[in-house]
Amino acid sequence: MTDKLQLFNDKTVRTHWDAENEEWYFSVVDVVAILTDSADPKQYIKKMRSRDSELSANWGTICTPVEMTGMDGKRRKIQAATTRGILRIIQSIPSPKAEPFKQWLARVGSERLDEIADPEKAIMRGAEYYRAKGYTDGWINQRLQSIEMRKKLTDEWKERGVTKDKGYAILTNEMTKAWSGMTVQEYKAYKGLKKESLRDNMTDIELVLNMLAEVTTTAISKKEKPSTMPEHKQVARSGGAVAKNARRDIEQRIGQNAISPLNAQNKELLEIEKKEPNGSEE
Repeated sequence: MTDKLQLFNDKTVRTHWDAENEEWYFSVVDVVAILTDSADPKQYIKKMRSRDSELSANWGTICTPVEMTGMDGKRRKIQAATTRGILRIIQSIPSPKAEPFKQWLARVGSERLDEIADPEKAIMRGAEYYRAKGYTDGWINQRLQSIEMRKKLTDEWKERGVTKDKGYAILTNEMTKAWSGMTVQEYKAYKGLKKESLRDNMTDIELVLNMLAEVTTTAISKKEKPSTMPEHKQVARSGGAVAKNARRDIEQRIGQNAISPLNAQNKELLEIEKKEPNGSEE
């Protein structure tokens, strides 16, 4: 997921882009605060739900806990909704401000549809995001390719009946452990990460190995057409094993571990040609 702050009438709305599901998530509290001028938008939401029984009954479907950065700079899960969910909430807010907000949402949605119609725009948006974060152009090129490979893999899993909620995470763990020797959580701990994206903290050589695992898993799945979770796990391990062999060959050639404890705190070191402080190449 990608954090982003959107401005509406000079007020901030926290948003989150879920690349895997291609959905924008908007902070419900931020939206309600803008449309109502309420000093306590959380209390307003409670009253709004009490007035609209249908909204309240479907609240768990409309809203999703999404981790975003709060006004205090800390990350925590807050109630968020997609464009469709926000529009449903707006229906329960008797405010003349609702109409321009709908137009704003339509503009944001239109921009996303433009990117779907012209993938180059989405690529440019992604590159701009990472560049603003301080990543090098060489690393950004690898990261954008990894996003494409990941999307192809999740599309294949979805076509084979794997559900996102648990299936993707289980299979990703199987594949990651097969090539790196660690589960995703163990890998993140090795890099000193908590909630951060593992891929956003990989060196470019790690990204390439992970991409190899994913593209191979996709190819094997298309060939073998697994239909059960045990079969999917075996395919994921097989794809990861191909990347493991490549990793061993690389390590033998360069004389060092291809898996690095480096993370995005040292973005300039994530490219393989960059040197670490001790002078060794990463």
